[in-house]
Amino acid sequence: MKSRAFFAILVMLGILSSCAHIDPHPMDMTSAIREAKTKEDHNALARHYEAAANAMQAKASEQKRCLAEYQKHGYYYGRQTIDVKEHAQALVHVYEEAAEANMSMAKSHRRMAEEMR
Repeated sequence: MKSRAFFAILVMLGILSSCAHIDPHPMDMTSAIREAKTKEDHNALARHYEAAANAMQAKASEQKRCLAEYQKHGYYYGRQTIDVKEHAQALVHVYEEAAEANMSMAKSHRRMAEEMR
């Protein structure tokens, strides 16, 4: 009985640990922004934000393609058609806002780099 409980706990811990985020963001942005003092530092931050904006825009485009599919073939999804459409629209909105915010940060760091000259 004790070995069964031990293995059950071990399996549950394995499942829980596999769902944990290891490193959601590879850069510590707070310290990177705080320590940016040179033109190259600000340009590197701008490139990072532009890459993040491009990734968000790609995700938004993918969700737009999904939304078009849901609208074209809504009958495939039955009762959930409205839910999946609304979910896709919400994701498009969120990803586009994130892309705009990242591009805004990139522009501000480009401006800071120009002021360093």
